[in-house]
Amino acid sequence: MALMDFIKKQFIDIIQWTETGDGTLAWRFPMAEMEIQNGASLTVRESQVAVFVNEGKVADVFGPGMYKLTTQTLPVLTYLKNWDKLFESPFKSDVYFFSTRQQVDQKWGTPQPITIRDKDFGAVRLRAFGNYSFRIGDAKLFHTEISGTRDIYSVADLDGQLRGLVLQNISNAIASSGVPFLDLAANQIQFAQALAAQLVPEFEKIGIKLENITVQNVSLPEELQKILDQKIGMGMVGNDMGKFMQYQTAQAIPKFAEGAANGGGVVGDAMGLGAGVALGQVLAQNLAQGLSPNAAAAAAANTAAASQPAVAVVSPADVMTTLEKLGELKTKGILTQEEFDAKKADLLKKLV
Repeated sequence: MALMDFIKKQFIDIIQWTETGDGTLAWRFPMAEMEIQNGASLTVRESQVAVFVNEGKVADVFGPGMYKLTTQTLPVLTYLKNWDKLFESPFKSDVYFFSTRQQVDQKWGTPQPITIRDKDFGAVRLRAFGNYSFRIGDAKLFHTEISGTRDIYSVADLDGQLRGLVLQNISNAIASSGVPFLDLAANQIQFAQALAAQLVPEFEKIGIKLENITVQNVSLPEELQKILDQKIGMGMVGNDMGKFMQYQTAQAIPKFAEGAANGGGVVGDAMGLGAGVALGQVLAQNLAQGLSPNAAAAAAANTAAASQPAVAVVSPADVMTTLEKLGELKTKGILTQEEFDAKKADLLKKLV
């Protein structure tokens, strides 16, 4: 029995690992109480690293290549001083292989909206998702900090930790990107770059190298999405006051129609948006047709009067109402100071 045990201990003369493509990051070579034969062959393939551990301490790290293991040629990289002198031939040591190839298309996302502090809107809630890729950059650090003595350590085992790091650093990434909150959805590349800058040192602390990260979608709260839509619309009309009034009228008409259908009174709101004159005429015609016995004649008279050229008169009350609305748009960031000043000057010229 002792002879068989001795022969069994001499059996390990080839040490290698062929990855199976199942997302394994670390794999311990099965020693099964056997010892490594003096002069054994160690094969480390491209995208692999082998780590020798002696008495719980990392002794050597081997990069890609084929090595003859003897007590004279070890160590290759010295983490334990003179560790070759600790062994007699044959010797025993734990051998771990690590995959250093890139792990691609790893998903990240916000399972629940996260609260972000924005200088313009205060505390807002946002959702985002994307993907990233990584590889083991420091096998020794990864072994001591993450995988340890486990026989197998996979990408799935690390997934939760890395996702948590991504979510933890989103707020800092938005703050450092310099991108206004409303513009995040349109500047996803810049947002991703800022997020990568925050994550690289965090990943390095556990021996991981972040290769790439993308932001595929940023979802803004509904109320801020409406403001963004208004900002886009205002960007189309520019400083043209006539177009601005048309834009505000178009925005008010759906609200007016909804209020009329529900019996509500939203005409005043529509007037405040600059649509009062046109909507007032429509309302007067409708009321005349519904209440007056001479509805047809009244409608014809209104139509004839409307067809006559008239001099546009803007009352001070209308000017003040419109200026208040413009001030709200400027406060929300939809209008710049220059756009507000231009529209204000144009309104003041219309005073009679």
